[in-house]
Amino acid sequence: MSKVKVAAFSVSLDGFGAGIKQDITDPLGVGGEELHNWIFPTKMFRKMGRKYGGTEGPDNAFVEKSFENVGAWIMGRNMFGPIRGKWPDDEWKGWWGEEPPYHVPVFVLTHHARKPVAMKRGTTFHFVTDGIGSALEEAKKAANGKDIRIGGGVSTIKQYLQAGYIDELHLAFPPIFLGSGEHLFSGIDMIALGYNQMQSVVGENATHIIIRKEGNNLMRTSEFFVLKDIKKYKENSFSDKALI
Repeated sequence: MSKVKVAAFSVSLDGFGAGIKQDITDPLGVGGEELHNWIFPTKMFRKMGRKYGGTEGPDNAFVEKSFENVGAWIMGRNMFGPIRGKWPDDEWKGWWGEEPPYHVPVFVLTHHARKPVAMKRGTTFHFVTDGIGSALEEAKKAANGKDIRIGGGVSTIKQYLQAGYIDELHLAFPPIFLGSGEHLFSGIDMIALGYNQMQSVVGENATHIIIRKEGNNLMRTSEFFVLKDIKKYKENSFSDKALI
């Protein structure tokens, strides 16, 4: 069954998903890049950058899982780029070069219309001007039965949370404070929204929390994945293989 999910989204210990002063030189704001230090050493992340090696423990398993069965993405305009207001031209095509890591349709929330941008290996950015509900409907059609991943940023995730659209969240908490920035949970009552089923897994460089609503059985696949990969990691934790 298709689900709407947030996956591998990094949050500081004091609840911030991005720093202050986001711009072209600091896409994630001041200190925001540190939120993702748990991802950078993983085998999956290095593979995406066409590099060899990397860690293969729980952190890597969560990065791998975050891309599985995803048929479409939704992101906010700030995640797509630093440009605000009307598009001056069609030059900006995202932070990721000619081959973004998505490889499926991506729906970008914006107030300003723009023609779709087709990139290499299946990524096409579609710009949606009539709200989060419309973007979700378009994403579901494009996903063809697969999952919809809400990529971010913080504002986009909060809107989908408050609307009750998100089935499952995987949040990664690295051991850092940001002190200020965009707070993920400010103004949101997660209990009132029904998100009261949680599972935690300690990774090498982050603690992973999976959150779902009561009575939602969509976590069963994820629970099996976590238990399987943690067992594998523990069995290999004292071998050279675990360090590759």
